[in-house]
Amino acid sequence: MNTWRRWVELLGRQEAATSLAITRILVGLAVAGHLTHMLGTGAWRLVWTRPEDGGLRDLDPGWLAWIGGNTAPNILALTIVTALACLGFALGAFTRPMLVIAWIGFRTLADLNNHSGGSYDELLKNEIFILLLSGCGRALSIDALRGKGGPVPAWARYVLLAQLVIMYQATGLQKISAGWVPGGNLDALWYIFQQPTWQRWEMYWLAPYFPVTQLATLGTWIFEVGSPVLFLFLFYRDTRTRPGRLRAFCNRVDARALFLLWGFLMHIGIEVSMEVGMFSFGSLALYSCFFHPDELAAFARRLRGAR
Repeated sequence: MNTWRRWVELLGRQEAATSLAITRILVGLAVAGHLTHMLGTGAWRLVWTRPEDGGLRDLDPGWLAWIGGNTAPNILALTIVTALACLGFALGAFTRPMLVIAWIGFRTLADLNNHSGGSYDELLKNEIFILLLSGCGRALSIDALRGKGGPVPAWARYVLLAQLVIMYQATGLQKISAGWVPGGNLDALWYIFQQPTWQRWEMYWLAPYFPVTQLATLGTWIFEVGSPVLFLFLFYRDTRTRPGRLRAFCNRVDARALFLLWGFLMHIGIEVSMEVGMFSFGSLALYSCFFHPDELAAFARRLRGAR
């Protein structure tokens, strides 16, 4: 019963919505930017419409069959509405209705063509769905300015950060090969940087620096496989008054922040050098969930004091 009470207490915690609000803003801007890019390049027509409207292959239109299928006008309208809904919940205007529209719209578009997109689509769909249930519009939003602010349940933040850690470790475990793991050639990133499929721009200049790419390969794999250690750092942070040298050390140097800095630099490197869709943006959007809203408020006060 003590364990059950602690579990109920954990899930029943209330906190300010700041951490979730930052994630809400970043996710909304990321998906809106992605859809705007699809509209600007014309990729929406190739990827999501039927062949007679310029699409590359026949698709199952799903519920769109009720309104005529994945015709060009339907897909164009759905893409625009979804992008506007994402901007709406990023601003925090009628946040929950905007999240509902964005989730349905983006889920429909992302699931139309299983030969396009990537796992980042699943990541972003999950993020929008959890945000829909979280009360994330109660801070840093137009809704909050209209008097709809207040605390939120902490469980939504826990679920989002758990999703990111699970995704990282699953990604690392799928890389159990000589190209990634210690003791192997560690040549995975070297090959990736030389493949036009992945290159954001020509990377042939990097070819002679094989040891550098080996270190980057090893660092990426260790970060991904070791990401569950973040749960330990968060537990130490939450129980900082308890005794223990390791707990005291991890809190003194803020091992959580150092680990996330490593991840931030990794994602920036990926985004600068490789074409991986919205993966980095979808991942970094969740980093604010690793920080309690009180910590973010204290950081903001320090910034104001420095100014």
